[in-house]
Amino acid sequence: METLETLSDALSTTRDIQSIIRTMKSLSAVSIRQFERAEQTFADFERTVELGLTALLHERRAQGRFLPGEEAMRSGRRGLIIIGSDRGLCGRYNETLTGFAQDRIIKGDTVLGVIGVRAAARLETWGHRADRLFSLPGSVGGVTNLVQSLIVEIDEWTHARGVDRVVLVHNRREGRANAKPVERHLMPLPAAYLHRLADVDWPGDGLPFFRMDPDALLSWLVQQRLFAVLYQALAQALSSEHATRLAAMQSAEHNIQDRRDDLNAAYRQKRQETITRELMDVISGFEAVGGSD
Repeated sequence: METLETLSDALSTTRDIQSIIRTMKSLSAVSIRQFERAEQTFADFERTVELGLTALLHERRAQGRFLPGEEAMRSGRRGLIIIGSDRGLCGRYNETLTGFAQDRIIKGDTVLGVIGVRAAARLETWGHRADRLFSLPGSVGGVTNLVQSLIVEIDEWTHARGVDRVVLVHNRREGRANAKPVERHLMPLPAAYLHRLADVDWPGDGLPFFRMDPDALLSWLVQQRLFAVLYQALAQALSSEHATRLAAMQSAEHNIQDRRDDLNAAYRQKRQETITRELMDVISGFEAVGGSD
């Protein structure tokens, strides 16, 4: 049976939970904005790299040379990088992502890199153990270090593990709160992407010239594009994670407010019952004493 003390303790607990939820909402809202700005910055950087590739591919085509990736068929192993989350309270964020990624894992032929312990744990329950596990950064400042670690890992895959194709899977915001899984090919550069860059008109009056060795320049531009794509993917994934968590916290806030209203109503009713019972006891005692006199 509920008492005033237990109801009071429950109300105090709901107030504490509401305070935690408000704090998490504020942190998620601020983080979303930070990661969106970082994504936009590197989208501009990727556009600059693409302009460099366009100039180089125009020159390469004018010389009658193949576009990169057209010379030979790829027959090595496949590398798959999945960006999940380290923290919970974000709905079905990891379930949706890992379900999407599972269809792209071929046992014995896929080297698997997972970012986020929760996504890795879910994949492991399905029999897909990560070959390399990374932790997500807590802020924008840590994204660069993680991207550099990923590039080093991809380089190790290509040289030591026979990987010649690398695919990236992550969530991206769709609307205000929904997270939609997407797939991006990191290497080799997709043929359709290269042809699009080679066919686009140069935005200026004439193509720029360069003195650097074309093959070395191409390799450098591809590395820069890889950095930009990985950075944007991490920013998009973290932004979508915080957006999903924000939506979950908003739903939880409504639920806890409903619970608090119910507890307040029960507390007022129990308090009134207690006051009425105490008054009845006083009146009964007074009548009993008056009757004996």
